[in-house]
Amino acid sequence: MGRYRKILVAVDGSDSSKNAFRQACRIARQDASWITVITTIPFYQDLFQMPSIQEKVSKTLREDGEKVISEIKKIADQEDAFIRPVIEEGSPVNTIVDTAGENNFDLIVMGRHGKSQLERALVGSVTARVIGHSRGDVLIIPKNASIGWDNILISTDGSKYSTAATEKAIDLAESYGGQLQALSVVDVTEEFQTEAPGAVEELVRKAKGFVDDVRKKAETQGIKTEALVREGETFKVITDLSKEYKTDVIVMGSHGRTGMNRLLMGSVTEKVIGYAPCPVLVVKV
Repeated sequence: MGRYRKILVAVDGSDSSKNAFRQACRIARQDASWITVITTIPFYQDLFQMPSIQEKVSKTLREDGEKVISEIKKIADQEDAFIRPVIEEGSPVNTIVDTAGENNFDLIVMGRHGKSQLERALVGSVTARVIGHSRGDVLIIPKNASIGWDNILISTDGSKYSTAATEKAIDLAESYGGQLQALSVVDVTEEFQTEAPGAVEELVRKAKGFVDDVRKKAETQGIKTEALVREGETFKVITDLSKEYKTDVIVMGSHGRTGMNRLLMGSVTEKVIGYAPCPVLVVKV
């Protein structure tokens, strides 16, 4: 089944991370899941030679972390949720990824900061790197968005990564009684369309095959599914369609954990996360 049983929520005191935690509480309440909340404080002590200064810095940073956790506990009380708080020293990426891996969390939840063009384009280095290095799925939630599973958009390109995402989307739809929109995007330039119309037609044919495969598989499990093929810039087609269909969550595959993919994550996925009006679930292979 598609439900998540062990959830790790990364918080930093921002409004977006507080909303991400609130949404994670609602997932946990539906699924009787466990929630661990992690906040990270920087490790600066090595920069100071005097023990007295090291102690003051450590104390101040620890108090900042405890303040973040205290605010989260208040939200947990409002949501009637039980949590296990963790304060770690070090880099946020390492502490989040290591904690998730060592404790076998099957979902990491993070908030998405900001709405400026630069913030949307970059997503956030911590978020992007956590997705790149994590072994488990990652759910990114915009500041004012809420999570739901009624209307799920799955983006597929026929790769093994999108196949894994498709399986997760079908599991989630089956578990929560949701419906699917299966989308494949043909992303080519106008010049390519003009010079090689036959090649474009072949790409459209393949895309139809990808979404038809998803539809057939989902419908055998009783899930209402719409198969869609659109042409355009991939990330823009996905985000525009999510607005058109009032999507609750976009499900996408992650293209691996090796080389530059760990750092770059994939420009399409990164842009979708940055511009989507709804939560984005990145499924790992």
